[in-house]
Amino acid sequence: MEKEELSLTSKIEALLFYKGEPVSFSSIAKSFNASAEEVQNSISELKNSLNERGVCLVQNEKEVMLGTNPKMSSFFEEMRKEELNKELSKASLETLSIVLYKEKVSRAEIDFIRGVNSTFILRNLAVRGLVDKEQDPKDSRVSLFKPSLELLSYLGVSSSKDLPNYEEIVVRLQNKIEDIQNENNI
Repeated sequence: MEKEELSLTSKIEALLFYKGEPVSFSSIAKSFNASAEEVQNSISELKNSLNERGVCLVQNEKEVMLGTNPKMSSFFEEMRKEELNKELSKASLETLSIVLYKEKVSRAEIDFIRGVNSTFILRNLAVRGLVDKEQDPKDSRVSLFKPSLELLSYLGVSSSKDLPNYEEIVVRLQNKIEDIQNENNI
């Protein structure tokens, strides 16, 4: 059975869906060995075909990405409000505890401690205003997570050090990290 070749428009749509972030026109052209004009024409065709759909193309003079149709904004705002009013999951509470007791911790450290990816949970905690994200002064490529002032205020403490059994839990957490490292010969 012979494979049917997809159009450049279909390939661009698939690439944008896969990437989930802005992609430069030059990168698209290079990926599919196409000219700038072919890419522009295919992007225009894709934009027109998505006109009455739930997704749309968002673009500037250098990049393009898939986004949600602006007509869906009120629906997503309601979903966001509903999501923010839900109780925190066990995984969210676990992640939040690590942030509270480690104070400034990278996502990689949280993932290491928990043994699973925490990206989505950290995003949700940040959206809820429970954690703040800042750039690591030692490595600008790394973000550090810390408890937000709103969270500390809600908990009735002025800093993480005022949390119950702070010193004991920090020691236990550090011992747990060392145990994991020893088990994995890290």
